[in-house]
Order: sequence, then C-alpha cells, then structure tokens
Amino acid sequence: MKRKILWNILALLLAIIAAAVIWLVLANRNPDLNQPSVPPANLAEQIKQGEYLARVGNCMSCHTARGSEKYAGGRAVPTPFGNIYTSNLTPDAETGIGKWNNGDFWQAMHNGKSKDGSLLYPAFPYTNYTKVTRADSDAIFAYLQTLQAVTQKNIAPELRFPYDNRALLYVWRALYFRPGQYANDDKQSVEWNRGAYLAQGLGHCSACHSPRDSFGGINLKAELGGGMIPVLNWYAPPLNGDKENGLGNWEAAHLAAFLKTGVAPNRSVSGPMAEVVAGSSQHMNDADINALSGYLKSLPQQIAAPPINAENMSPEDKKAMITAGAKLYENQCATCHQASGKGVPSVYPALAGSSAINTPIATNAIRMVLHGGYAPSTVGNPRPYGMPPFGQSMSDEEVANVLTYVRNSWGNQGNAILSNDVNRYRSRH
Repeated sequence: MKRKILWNILALLLAIIAAAVIWLVLANRNPDLNQPSVPPANLAEQIKQGEYLARVGNCMSCHTARGSEKYAGGRAVPTPFGNIYTSNLTPDAETGIGKWNNGDFWQAMHNGKSKDGSLLYPAFPYTNYTKVTRADSDAIFAYLQTLQAVTQKNIAPELRFPYDNRALLYVWRALYFRPGQYANDDKQSVEWNRGAYLAQGLGHCSACHSPRDSFGGINLKAELGGGMIPVLNWYAPPLNGDKENGLGNWEAAHLAAFLKTGVAPNRSVSGPMAEVVAGSSQHMNDADINALSGYLKSLPQQIAAPPINAENMSPEDKKAMITAGAKLYENQCATCHQASGKGVPSVYPALAGSSAINTPIATNAIRMVLHGGYAPSTVGNPRPYGMPPFGQSMSDEEVANVLTYVRNSWGNQGNAILSNDVNRYRSRH
C-alpha cells in the first residue's frame, strides 16, 4: 500500500513538472518572430527614419552614461533587484553590435533575446518594443550602424540572488510577456492607431505609468493606470481620459505643447518625465504628437484612483498646520505661484486645481519642495524656469505645513502631509 502511494505521488509530481515545462514552452513562443526583412527602396531615407524612431524610443538617453560617448551604454538602470547596465549599441565589432545583423536586432526588439539567444532582462523594455514593426526595427538598426564605433565593454548586471539567474526569466516571460506586433483596431481612425502604436511600442509609456507587482511585472488590465516608479520613487500619473486624475481636463493643444516643450498653461514637466521630453518627445513631429495625445486622452480609466486614507489627526491640528503653512507660502512661494495659486501661464505652474497637488499620492509634490526641479531646455522653451530646492532651508515640519496649506486652498482638497512623509523622501534624490 505504501509503495502504491509513493508511486502515485511520484506520478503526480512528474505530471506537474511536465505540465510546467509545457506551459513554459508554450508561453515563451513568439508567433510572428519570422517576419521578413524587406530591403529599403532608399537606404538614406531608411537611416533618417531610423534616427527619428530612435529618438521616439529615447534610446540614446538610456544607452548613454553621463560623460560617455553616445549610445555606448554603461548607464545604470536601478531596479528593486539590483542594477542593470545598458549595453553598447554602437557598431563596434567586439563590444557593440558591429557583428549583428538586422535579424539579430529584431530578435532583441521583438523577442527580448540577444544575438546568442540569451534572455534579456526586461529593464530593456522589449515587453513594449515587441509591438514595433519589422520595418521600423530594421530602420533603427540601419541608423545605429552609421554611428561611430566606440570600444566600451558592457557591464554585467549587479543583481542579488536569485534574480541573477537568467533561467528564471523564462518564468517571468511566461507570466508577463505577450510578444507580437501592434495590430490595428479597425474600429478606430488611422490617427488613433498611430497614437496607440507609439504609446504601446517605442514610447513604452506603460513602463513608468503602470503599477508593478513585487516581481516587476505589469498587469495588462492596469496598463497606464498610474504607479510609483520603482527605486526612483516618483509617481507616474494615469494616462487616460479620467478628468480627476488623468488627462480628461487637458486640452489637446496643451498636452501637445507639454510633450513638445515641457511646459503648457498652468503646467510644467518635472522628475523623470523631464528627461523623456528632452530626449524623446520634443523631437517628435506634430502629427505623431497629436496622434499620441489623442490616443491617451481616449482611454478609459484602467484602475481605481488611489484611495484617500482617513486622516489620523484632529481638525484643530490640521487647521494649525494650514495656518503655519500660509505664512510660509506667502514668504517662500507666492512670488512665483501667486497668492491666488494660479501661477503664471507657461512659466510657473498653477497650484490651484492641480491634479499633481490634489492626488492622494503626494510624493511628487514633496520631492519638488525638497529638491526642486527644472523643466528641460527644449527648442520650444530653451530657457525654462525652475523650482529651487527648499530642503536645505525648511524643516520636515515646515515642508509638511506648506504643502498641507497648498492642498487645502483655492478649492483644493487633500489630506494633511505629515513630517514623517517628508522625511521619507529627504535623502532620496
């Protein structure tokens, strides 16, 4: 009897293992990897298009370390599991992609695998780039091959156990990676589909503007629903048509200006998005900017807005914070943001009615007061105004007071900010 039970247990274990192997194999298939490469009618035009698409994808920003040669890699991408360093994309034969062909590059873009077949870590957003067409992938590769070759060895990832085991990526991919080119929605316009292609593919908007779980994966149902950017500790707001927390109240022209110049009436870009505008969206043509803006504004709310936590303080204590914050605002903030909180259009952003101020997640507002920030210098706004840091002159309590005042003035309604909340981000810059 015992032997029979043991055999049954063994058979069950073997069946589970076999099912797991079959699941991994099926889940890691790529149904349209064998897309043919069509020779360009005009190589110069292909290279020009590839340069533009590389800008759209913000490739240079990630694949260029500070003080290093463009596209030579070496920039650290911090993740909750350790640092991953970007690779050398110049045509150097030994340390770059000089020995690659466009098929190898397509495999990396579309299937997240290197030339030798090894799995790439998803810090390289192939989960988005898989949407890119073969023609666009070939164009980017053709452009990269025209760059000056730079001999700079790639740096191995610095990941803690067990995340340093690439074999585990097969499981991650099975859970979170859905390969396949973008498929047009026939019910939508040509412009809408172009915007969707850009946002879902090269723009990789969901990489930041989506919540991630403890394994770094994104629930497809929550894409673009907003979320904290791991390690960087900035909140990337929802990209949808929701009027309270998304883009619903944005005029299309203002959103286009924001992406092209970094500023718009009553708004200014800051944080990680400033780098995106500087390196990517300011270089996009008007047709693509408008398509991208229209697509994002058309999206429904993906997930519920962050909940508003119950305040753990008395109304009297909150009133005292607001009173103290009002004095600080008058002395430190009103010169730029105005006593009315309306700011100066396209110069100093408005605080009254600002979704960045009213959101239940006050991380970005705290960081801006502590560390300041500047919109990027763009062609359309070459000399941007900025926010000076106040972390060196204001205590945690004072920052909490002034933000509590701002979040409860001019029609704004928000929870009080606690000094502990401020201290959490004081050293995270």
